[in-house]
Amino acid sequence: MTTCTPRAAWVNLLRRLHFYIGLFVGPFIFFAALTGTLYVATPQLENAVYRHALHGVTAGEAKSLAEQIAVAEKVTGGELRLHAVRPGLVDGDTTRVMFADPALGPSENRAIFIDPVTLAVRGDMTVYGTSGILPLRQKIDYLHTSLMLGDVGRLYSELAASWMWLAALGGIALWFYTRPKRRINNRFQNRRRLHVSLGWVLLGGMLLFSATGLTWSQWAGGNVDRLRAGMNWLTPQVNTQLSGAPAVVDEHAEHRGHRGGMVMPDMALDLTQFDDVLHAARSAGIEANRLEIRPAKSADRAWTVTEIDRSWPTRVDAVAIDPHSMQILDRTRFADFPLMAKLTRWGVDFHMGILFGLVNQLLLIAFGLALCVLIVWGYRMWWMRRPAKSPADPVHTLCQSWLALSRWGRAVTVAVSVLLGMALPVMGGSLLLFILFDWLRWRAAVQVSLAESSVK
Repeated sequence: MTTCTPRAAWVNLLRRLHFYIGLFVGPFIFFAALTGTLYVATPQLENAVYRHALHGVTAGEAKSLAEQIAVAEKVTGGELRLHAVRPGLVDGDTTRVMFADPALGPSENRAIFIDPVTLAVRGDMTVYGTSGILPLRQKIDYLHTSLMLGDVGRLYSELAASWMWLAALGGIALWFYTRPKRRINNRFQNRRRLHVSLGWVLLGGMLLFSATGLTWSQWAGGNVDRLRAGMNWLTPQVNTQLSGAPAVVDEHAEHRGHRGGMVMPDMALDLTQFDDVLHAARSAGIEANRLEIRPAKSADRAWTVTEIDRSWPTRVDAVAIDPHSMQILDRTRFADFPLMAKLTRWGVDFHMGILFGLVNQLLLIAFGLALCVLIVWGYRMWWMRRPAKSPADPVHTLCQSWLALSRWGRAVTVAVSVLLGMALPVMGGSLLLFILFDWLRWRAAVQVSLAESSVK
């Protein structure tokens, strides 16, 4: 066993782990960055492609919501349950009437776009999630989150989010411990300086996107929710139970693939209530022009009206309204949210490129492209320093680097690995694969060394 100083042992371990993350997880991070950049770069394109559906007549008096919804129900044949309505409250905007269609996927709804002035049907298409993105960006979103492979594909994005923060911090630590004491000008060191410089510039973004990405993830997301619940960091939700009993809400239902309203019994809706509920919400201080009205899920539930303007300043206030008396039963105000709930909301919206509008988009486009360059440059550095042949020295393995640590160091790394594996299951599973691959490589290298020694 090769002996080395404690510091050198830690540096070797960190270098091998950073290398494995880059080699095996780097392509997934690259693809997530590339598709994420495409997602935030296309809202204007989506608005142009679907302009006919999104915009109608600008002059004239708008008809009642009841009349608009009635037209939308004729289009669907009255066979689909009404999920929500997003009124066109700005001149020229259409009203989006959304129906729960069992033929669609999780978090998808069929939307009928109605001109509030003429009652003309301007569009009929699938919309996705609380953000209400249209088919063009929906495909990009599916590509970004799951490679269009459903829940199985979501493992890729969770893998990228699980390791990106550690790759970023590990790279900075490696630079700190191995940076040259004087400037060296050669091809490799020049590329290394660019790699490190980009790492420093992108560090905050990589940490942010790892954290916000994990809140949406399939496996780690549940652990994140439990942590937030235990720390009282959950986003407040309006209580919709008419009896006054506490509500149980899954904030990430749409990301888990749940379709909350699909289990409700059919209820006959009085369409005039939509206008009354909107008026009651306006009187209660819901002032944003981007709203979503959701009818009650069952007879013992209230209706909700929620602001959906997530730009800056964030407007996501909500009220629960008794559809019989039009009384406000409960309300939430973003200004009253706990600090961590606000930070979560802002972090997620920044991740989606909607918090600061065009500025947010440009920042994320620059970040995504720079992250792609960072990863490609890392591969370039490896290619320049790759061994001419497969190394026979087992010191080039993660296993040998770990064995070179002190007993205390080995115990700490095992404990930290177990804890991270429990909190981030995809990281834990992939780490086991790293170790298995490394052990096989280490074993082969040892056998080669023994064979060469016997020949000599």
